[in-house]
Amino acid sequence: MVEKKGSAPERPVVTDKEALLFHSRGRPGKLAVVATKPMATQRDLSLAYSPGVAAPVHAIAQDASLAFDYTVRGNMVAVITNGTAILGLGDLGALAAKPVMEGKAALFKRFADIDSIDLEVDTRDVDEFVNAVRYLGPSFGGVNLEDIKAPECFIIEERLRELMDIPVFHDDQHGTAIISSAGLINALLLTGRDIRKTRLVCNGAGAAGIACLELAKALGFDPANVTLCDTKGVIYRGRSEGMNQWKSAHAVETSARTLAEALEGADIFFGLSVKGALTPDMLKGMAKDPIVFAMANPDPEILPEEALAVRPDAIVATGRSDYPNQINNVLGFPYIFRGALDVRARTINMEMKIAAAKALAQLAREDVPDEVANAYRGARPRFGRDYLIPAPFDPRLISVVPPAVAEAAMESGVARRPIVDMKHYRAELWARRDPVAAVMQTVYERVRLSPKRVVFAEGEEEQVIRAALAFVNQGLGRAILVGREDRVLSTAKEAGLDLGDRIEIHNAKLSSRNAVYAEFLFERLQRKGFLFRDCQRLINTDRNHFAAAMVAQGDADAMVTGVTRNFSNALQDVSHVVDQKPGHRLIGASLVLASGRVVVVADTAITEMPEASDLAEIAIEAAGVARRIGLEPRVAMLAFSTFGYPPGERTARVHEAVRILDQRRVDFAYEGEMGADIALNRQLMAAYPFCRLKDTANVLVMPAFHSAAISTKMLQELGGATVLGPLIVGLDKPIQIVQLGATDAELVNMAALAAFGVGG
Repeated sequence: MVEKKGSAPERPVVTDKEALLFHSRGRPGKLAVVATKPMATQRDLSLAYSPGVAAPVHAIAQDASLAFDYTVRGNMVAVITNGTAILGLGDLGALAAKPVMEGKAALFKRFADIDSIDLEVDTRDVDEFVNAVRYLGPSFGGVNLEDIKAPECFIIEERLRELMDIPVFHDDQHGTAIISSAGLINALLLTGRDIRKTRLVCNGAGAAGIACLELAKALGFDPANVTLCDTKGVIYRGRSEGMNQWKSAHAVETSARTLAEALEGADIFFGLSVKGALTPDMLKGMAKDPIVFAMANPDPEILPEEALAVRPDAIVATGRSDYPNQINNVLGFPYIFRGALDVRARTINMEMKIAAAKALAQLAREDVPDEVANAYRGARPRFGRDYLIPAPFDPRLISVVPPAVAEAAMESGVARRPIVDMKHYRAELWARRDPVAAVMQTVYERVRLSPKRVVFAEGEEEQVIRAALAFVNQGLGRAILVGREDRVLSTAKEAGLDLGDRIEIHNAKLSSRNAVYAEFLFERLQRKGFLFRDCQRLINTDRNHFAAAMVAQGDADAMVTGVTRNFSNALQDVSHVVDQKPGHRLIGASLVLASGRVVVVADTAITEMPEASDLAEIAIEAAGVARRIGLEPRVAMLAFSTFGYPPGERTARVHEAVRILDQRRVDFAYEGEMGADIALNRQLMAAYPFCRLKDTANVLVMPAFHSAAISTKMLQELGGATVLGPLIVGLDKPIQIVQLGATDAELVNMAALAAFGVGG
């Protein structure tokens, strides 16, 4: 149930004018082709085309499977239609379907990092369509059929599955079936029903309706308890009017002849038909806790408010985004194809569809991250009658559904390239969606080998409690929350979180250790204007001082704070308790993830206007950060000039810093002064053959705090980069400070980095 009071999120209002402007402005349409290899030099062109392209041509001619290694085939899906059933708009033709197909291709990329191209086949003839598609097999790793009317869609999919050795998937059928089945699994759980004894009535015998019934039966429904209806009523054995082979497969022995009669005492209504097909009177006759999936678009068979007015005990799902429990196909097709492509599956079979439905159902039962709450404008969904299915923007979908599909493909024998290390595969999937994950993978693995006790200073905040639970659940160690126990437990209960015995709660004022901490703090601060009672008050009432003292005295291994207090104030609190590491300098270093690479930027938090000696020390500390995250440091000392031109005061300091590094004989590559473009672009760097960097820089030392802070924030907001940090480097104890209002995911990452000891 969504905890925030009020109605469901507002339905976005989109006018025709806005939609047309969206599709036409700039470059028309929603897709573009982007080269994945450099094309800047004559050598690049020689490798990409003639003569270099001959090598993969010969290799593929000898071994067709190598096409997956040398071309985009293994990550390319064709979205194909003839436009005979466009959304809820009907048969408007192939060309009119192109905006929809472009959108589908864009969703493949957005949610599963699958490259896709739309193909509109201008024929209504089944044989012509099949022949047009079947010969395209070598171009793609899979085919997503879309918006093709029934019954032709059944024939087309069946024949293409027989003729092609790649997955052919009609999403209007199977996508709807998989997502609705996931919701159905959870609805059965919530109402305590036995699937073998549950009665289901489906209204709508088109592509989606029949696919839903086939999957429901595969999940365990007794065929005798499943009734299919169309516009002429119940599909019963012996009926001849309006029948075809696909409807006949679901005919049952029954005396019911109308939808109303079929629904008497039924447990579930599946609607894939038209607005108003389910009336309040029909709903009244259903069993206790009726499950109503009214999935007609854009208007359901019955509106949720109408259903709940007559049956408050009903569980209701629709295809609309402005009501809870949206049956949204974007939860399925990107991730199903992702798993199928990654094992080079020959087809998408029933086992893979069942695995996807079960994985989605399980994910909906888990606590949702902040990204989902943000999508709901701060309201946090919780598993229950109004939250049966994961939200489309749940970032965990990419690492949950594809592995389930891939494992089912391997177990059912349709995978051509089995995945050996599923743990590593999940990490790779997560990195596709979240660039931070690629960096954090090594950190997480190292921390799991040596779990740590991490204290979360602001333990009464909901996102902090969620982060602490996630830290523990991911096997990273033990979590300690600082706060009043009643407040912590009350916040956790309101959020639907079960802390159990996995989380320690320490009340600073009541702790048996506060006297020891106060004595420790007084010894440090007595000659800095602090009386003993000042130190006692800080330990008893300020969570940052208490948490830092826990780390300093060995009662915790690391600490995270910053959610409710700005960085500078939090750092000042911590500095009362913990010193700089002997022989090290205190700096702030940010990890910038962009264009497939990771760059350490320093100093982004501590020294405002460093002198030459300061810059040299910052470079040494930043190089240490690079090494700790697995990079061999290549340090660029940045300035507005490059190797002396144009001259300036700040440039002179950077030049002097390089001279200091020369004298100290450091064990990493460095160079400067230089502009950021030279440091990050191999071709531009080549104009300076004397440059000591043999490749682009992965550590950037900024000439001043303001340039570091401004540039990283601009990159994050305008350049599509992800910035992690600032990380505190050079403290004697592993303590990290997040940005004000950080999410639970950001807190977990920073806690892991603190436990890892990224700061030295």
